[in-house]
Amino acid sequence: MIRTLSIVAAVLALLVVPAQSQMGGGKRGHKSEDTKTEDKKTKVSDKAYQEALKRIPEPKEKYDPWAVTKTPDAKK
Repeated sequence: MIRTLSIVAAVLALLVVPAQSQMGGGKRGHKSEDTKTEDKKTKVSDKAYQEALKRIPEPKEKYDPWAVTKTPDAKK
């Protein structure tokens, strides 16, 4: 009986360790110390993203992803 309980406890302990590591190792809710640096990086990356979006040219005609499935008579 004691042997069975110890085996069950060992198996449960082995299952809990990976679950805890996925949850952040018990550090949930703690903010990082470099919040100012992270905010600056976020602002810079957002600005770069917006600038990249502006450089994308507007398409001349509307893109139809289902065009290959339509028959030539479908336009009529």
